[in-house]
Amino acid sequence: MTGLFDELIEAGASADVSGWDFSWLDGRATEQRPDWGYGRLLAGRLSAASASLDIQTGGGEVLAEAPSFPATAVATESWPPNVARATRLLHPRGVVVVADPDEPPLPFGDEAFDLVTSRHPATIWWEEITRVLRHGGTYFAQHVGPASAFELIEFFLGPQPAARRGRHPEDEAAAAVAAGLRIVDLRTARLRIEINDVAAAVYLLRKVIWWVPGFSVEKYRDRLRDLHDLIQSDGPFIAHSTRHLIEARRP
Repeated sequence: MTGLFDELIEAGASADVSGWDFSWLDGRATEQRPDWGYGRLLAGRLSAASASLDIQTGGGEVLAEAPSFPATAVATESWPPNVARATRLLHPRGVVVVADPDEPPLPFGDEAFDLVTSRHPATIWWEEITRVLRHGGTYFAQHVGPASAFELIEFFLGPQPAARRGRHPEDEAAAAVAAGLRIVDLRTARLRIEINDVAAAVYLLRKVIWWVPGFSVEKYRDRLRDLHDLIQSDGPFIAHSTRHLIEARRP
């Protein structure tokens, strides 16, 4: 099976991982989606806002699904390829894309927005979110939850017990309250991931770079071989993602 393994490794290693579109995985991996429908809920909130900010927008793909935007609509992103991609996608829709390092402070004045949103932010600076929100304004987001995809992560890194509590929704809600927000809604979901070949694993680990920091095919080739052999013998590799929907308001 050496030929197949090498072919799959090359496919995953050469795929374009810019932006936040995972359509390359069609037929190679599947992931359940939360039943609350973040995109639909986001669209409704955008249509009712007067000034919106989407933090860490990635390539802008999720935000661009909204049918309409408020008169003032801004998105931030730190990774240059994604900044360029989001600009191409969002500028024609009237959304200004701002290159931002995802570190405080946000490059906006106090109380600039009545809606701040984010889907799967890597970092969350609650004090800054509160600062740029108007009184009565809303933070609405879908966050990655604790121990998400840890079956895959720990396959490569070994047990990570200290990291399993990270991103816990109760901890994030407490941090939001400490920063001056009031929790309006908090929902959680645990979702099944099926990885059908090692190419999908390589693609994911190249794209979601914080899962296995410093990942490269060369560094983890032996473990990738183990994963390939496991999938060939037992079928899809099963992992689980966790998500939470959080809505908070500045009183």
